[in-house]
Order: sequence, then structure tokens, then C-alpha cells
Amino acid sequence: MAQKKKKNSKKELAATAAFVPENIEELPLSEYTEKAYLDYSMYVILDRALPHIGDGLKPVQRRIIYAMSELGLSAASKHKKSARTVGDVLGKFHPHGDSACYEAMVLMAQPFTYRYPLVDGQGNWGSQDDPKSFAAMRYTESRLTRFSRTLLQELGQGTVDFTPNFDGTLNEPSLLPSRLPHILLNSTTGIAVGMATDIPPHNLTEVGRACIHLLDKPSAKLEDMMQYIVGPDYPSDAEVISSPEDILSMYETGHGSLRCRAIYEREGTDVIITGLPFQVSGSKILEQIAQQMIAKKLPMVEDLRDESDHENPTRLVITPRSNRIDLDNLMQHLFATTDLERTYRVNMNMIGLNGRPSVKPLLGILKEWLTFRMETVRRRLQWRLDKIVKRLHLLEGLMIAYLNIDEVIAIIRNNDEPKPVLMSRFKISDEQAEAILELKLRHLAQLEEMKIRGEQEALEKEREKLEATLGSERRMKTLVKKEIQEDIDTYGDDRRSPIIQRNAAQAISEADLIPSEPITVVLSERGWVRAGKGFEVDPLALNYKAGDAYQSSARGRTNRSAMFLDSTGRVYCVPAHGFPSARGLGEPISGRLKPPDGARFISVMMGDDDDRYLFSTSAGYGFVARLGDLVSRNKAGKTAISVPEGALVLPAQRIRSLTEDRVCAISNTGSLLSFPIGELPEMARGKGNKIYSIPGPKFKSKEEFMVALTVLSPKEKLRVTSGKRHTSIKYRELEDYLGTRGQRGRKLPRGFQNVSSVDVES
Repeated sequence: MAQKKKKNSKKELAATAAFVPENIEELPLSEYTEKAYLDYSMYVILDRALPHIGDGLKPVQRRIIYAMSELGLSAASKHKKSARTVGDVLGKFHPHGDSACYEAMVLMAQPFTYRYPLVDGQGNWGSQDDPKSFAAMRYTESRLTRFSRTLLQELGQGTVDFTPNFDGTLNEPSLLPSRLPHILLNSTTGIAVGMATDIPPHNLTEVGRACIHLLDKPSAKLEDMMQYIVGPDYPSDAEVISSPEDILSMYETGHGSLRCRAIYEREGTDVIITGLPFQVSGSKILEQIAQQMIAKKLPMVEDLRDESDHENPTRLVITPRSNRIDLDNLMQHLFATTDLERTYRVNMNMIGLNGRPSVKPLLGILKEWLTFRMETVRRRLQWRLDKIVKRLHLLEGLMIAYLNIDEVIAIIRNNDEPKPVLMSRFKISDEQAEAILELKLRHLAQLEEMKIRGEQEALEKEREKLEATLGSERRMKTLVKKEIQEDIDTYGDDRRSPIIQRNAAQAISEADLIPSEPITVVLSERGWVRAGKGFEVDPLALNYKAGDAYQSSARGRTNRSAMFLDSTGRVYCVPAHGFPSARGLGEPISGRLKPPDGARFISVMMGDDDDRYLFSTSAGYGFVARLGDLVSRNKAGKTAISVPEGALVLPAQRIRSLTEDRVCAISNTGSLLSFPIGELPEMARGKGNKIYSIPGPKFKSKEEFMVALTVLSPKEKLRVTSGKRHTSIKYRELEDYLGTRGQRGRKLPRGFQNVSSVDVES
């Protein structure tokens, strides 16, 4: 069977090979895919995603503008359905998707997207709150704006080259003869293969004046240009708050970033936002602020309203909770946490006159565009000069005909082929003879001869002027400057985005946002935590789950953190404002943290960073630590006290005075040692110093260990409980037990040497 299959496979391969044509080229798959991807990359870069420095347009934008001009949709015409324009663009010049083409057209019509719109739309073309809410192209109508004449005014005057369209049936311009540096006037974004572009918009008046100055002084520096172009000018009223140094660096290198900030004013106790950054919607801002209010991260704001209308396109009202709120601090927080302040990437990547993409600095862009403009004007003047020379040549032949009109008529009447006879008789060219033969009888009047002489004189003067301009670099620059100034006078406007240097906004810390209210945090033996408002909460009177009981409690403020000590000597920090109410049973604190396996929480602490706590172990060692030195944002906490083998961590004790408080250490054998707290060192972490002297063999055999440790202030009493009996020892009564750190202490009264618990009473 195997041999038969092998024979059959050989026959099939032979049969297949017989059908392979001989002229098929074979390539390794790696070479084919590499070439295909490179071809695609070059297409995306050069013919889709990046604008050209000459007219500042991508191919789809250029084709839309040209198609609309061919349809006669000038600013003076009536609006026509956008679907008609899109259909012409797709069918004649741009064989791609209709939705992408229409969206490109919409962007050129939105005054909040384009600084100088090129399309005049009628209908729903989107809004600043939702730029993509525009109606379908079958509903909207459009035409070109007046400003689009700066791109199309010189199109039919030999200024640019025309190339065949995708199917070779029509010609389209490779560029539009822009009279202004459009590459800088309207924002452009695009993502190609391996590169992208983000060019910010600028003010026409500023850019035009900079071009005029550069024509006057070709050796001008970037600093000279920035006397005119102070920075980008977005189609919004928001402030550009980047520093002059950042803007200068951006223009020097062609890439960088810009920060824009919303404008607000005060109206009574309310804050009114009247201008938003570029491409930021008011509804999104309100949503961002509302989310903070819902999360209780913005307690100083009471209400939000959107009062925008036709007269006030942007009017967002923020009402503070009281007139004591610092509105400037509030806005600084909102700038830092919402899109009221936004950073924009700048990457002035474009296709240059050499046909290659590159990131260009501002001065390089202006110089290269002026080169393009000078060549465009030169081609326009040369085209006009060629027309004049040709017309003068024809007028010269017509004048010969008028001076010899009878003879010309006789030649035409008596010859079947009058053209060669006329050319031979009057020494005229083929074009002149053709013009004579096309004359109408009504043009043979003497008045026409006068018109020809007048036209000749006018054309001669124009020719002399054109030749003088083309022959002089100075006159060419003067003409270009004059035309730029005309466009500034026609289309120029004031800057919309003020440039004001401001520091970056800083968000208010979460602790400052949380109201400072008294709170009591309670920890149970099984690690369940809860919090009650105020300091009057009695932890022992609360209900606990079956098998659970009170372990520790601490008093503090809601805007601080609660710190938990576990049986391994690690300390954890948790914001105190998020604990469940003390009316319930709470929640396991281990759900918010990542303690080691088998660890048990034994103590909770609260206070300021400079508050001190005493840490100790049953081995008789301990030290004093600042709470600020124990702070950790890690859910796994940080090690505070080293625990000797066989020892237990004792609950941390709060210290109120480093000069008056006394340490009270009690062993399981009923000995009490008291000494000033100042004898213990202050450490951030470690094992600590010896508090109570326990011989090694006795501790290892569990015969003796430190069972309790507390800190007593002068106004407090030490309560020692032994079974059902208890006794209180006042601060001054500790004289009998006073010693120095590291001693063994003195026995408690008979009957209280089997200590079950130690507490502090006020």
C-alpha cells in the first residue's frame, strides 16, 4: 500500500508540473514579502498619511478640494449635496472608502478642528462636544470657503504639474499652488508606517509676516522669526501655557510637546469655564468631574451645570460647596486631573520638495515653502509671458491682414488652399495664417484694427513688466511679498490662543481632599476592621462575630492612614476613610493587604508622622519609632521589628511624652519593671535594646518571658488583672518598681503574679 501511494504522489506531482506555465517568475517568500511591505510603506507615507510642504495637504484632502473646484462649488455658488462631491472624488481621483473620504471632508469644514476651514458646510457637521456626530453625506451640503481660493486661485496658470489619475482617464494636480504656507496654518495629524506627523495650527497673520521678513532678510535666525510667530494658535480660546524655552526648542528641532489650559472666570462664588483646549469636549469634562464627585474625591464641589448655547458656545459652571473654598486651588486640581489641561505632541513631519519625508524645524519649513512659492510664481509669470508672446504673434499677423485686407480676401476667394498662399505672400507663420482664416466678416471693420493696436500696446507693456520681473530676483521677492500681504489683509485675523507661561498644575493630595473628621478604628482578634465616627466609641461594647473578640483600637482623623502591626513584625498602611462602619462587623483587613501566610494582626496605630510608638517582643527587646518612618505604600508592608526565634510580637504602645512617660514591663512570673521611656533608643527598624532581663535558658524553655508591655503617663493608672481579680497602680506608686532598662523588676503583690491582662486607665 505504501509503495502504491508513493507512485501515485509522483504521478500527481508530474501532472501538476505539466500545467505550470514556463513564464512564471519564482521568488523566495522572504524577498516577495519584504518588497511588498516596502511598496506598501512607501505608498502610505507618500500618498496617504503625510502632508506635502507645498500646499500642506494630504492626497485625499487635495483631491477633495480639486474635485469641488471642478464641480464649480466655489464660495459664491450654492451648496450641493456632499454625496455628490464624495462620489466625484472616489470615482475620478481617490478609489478608497467613502466614509474615510467623507470624514476627511468633514474635518476640513469644522471650525473647531481647522483654524481656517476649507469647506463651508450646511447641515449637521458635528459639534465640539462630539466631532463625529455629523450627519450622513446624503443629508449635508457643502461648498468651498473663501479661504480655499489661496489654494486654487492660480491652479489653471501653469503653476503645478498634472499627473494621470488612477485609471489614466483624467489628469489631477500633483500639488495645489498655495499662496500661503498652509502646512503651518491648519493642524495636521497622520500615522504612516514607522512614522507619524502632528503639526499644530498657527495664525495666518503671524506666519505671513514671518515669511515677508524672511524674504527681506534671508539670513534671519529662528529668534527673529519668533518675534512674529510667538507660538501655535489653536481654533479654541484656551491658553498655551508652555514656556518660551519649550516653544523655542520645539521650533528648533521640529518635535516636542505643548500644554494648553482652559480659561475660567469667577461669577459670584461660581467658576465659569469659557474656553476649552483643542479637541476637548465639555461633556467629557463634566463627566470626569462628576466621576470624582461620585468617588468622593472632590468634596469641595457641590454642583455642575452645562449652560452652553449659541451665544456662549462654552459655558461650564462649577459651584463650590461653600464660599470658603479656594477656587484657584480647586481649578489647579481640576487642571491636573481632567482634560481642562492637556498636552499635545508636536512632530512636524512632512514630505519636502525633494519628495522625501522628514521632520523639519520652523525656519527650514518657511525657507523651503518660500522656495516652492517663488518657483510657483515664476511658473505663473512664465506661463503668462508665453501666452502674451503667442498672442502678440497672432496680433502681428492679423494686423498684416488688415493692412492688406483686399488682397487677403482675393487670395481666399481665388484659392482652394489659401493658407500656403497667405504664408508665402506675407511671410507669416502657420498660426498667423490660421488666425486670419478664422476671422469673421464682422471683425473686418476698421474699429477692430484700432482694438488690435490697443491690445498690442497693452500686451507689450505687460510683456516688458513680466520680463523685468522674471529677470530680477529682487522684483520676484517684492511681488511675492505683495501677494502675501494681500492675503493677510483679506484673510488674516487676531490670535485666538493666548500664550501665557504657567507652571504645570498640581493635583490636591488625596489626604487633603478627604475631610478631617475624628474616627476610631477597631481591630478584632481575627483581623476584622471597622471604624466609628468620633472618639467616644467604646470598642469593648461593640458586637463581634462568634469566636471573635476585641484586639486593638486607635483614634485618629479620616484624612490619615491606619497602620497595622502583624505577628511577623511587619507594618502596613491603609487609608482610614474607607473602612466600613462600626455598626456592622467590619471586613477582614487581609483583603486589602498581602501579609505572609499565617500572620495575625495584633495592633492598629494612628497619628501624625512625628507621633511615637513603642515596639517590643516577648523576648524583652524593643525600641521607639516614628510613625512617619514606618509608612509604606506596598500592600506587603515593611518590616519594623525583628522577632527573635521563639518570641512573639507585643501590641505597639503609643507614647505621649518622651520626657514623662514610663515603660511598664511585666513578665509571666509576675515581675514588674518601670523605667523612663527616654532610656530606649529611637529607631526606624530593628530588634531594639533590652527592656527586661530574661536569662537565655529560661526564655528558650518558656519558663520566663515578657507577657505585657505598656506606656503610662502621669495622669494614668496601670490596671493589672489576674483571673477575676484586678488592681490599679498609680503613676506615683510605680516608685516601688522603678529601675533601669534591662533589669528584672520586682514582684507584684501576692495574688496578682499570674497576670492575665494589663490595661491603662485614665
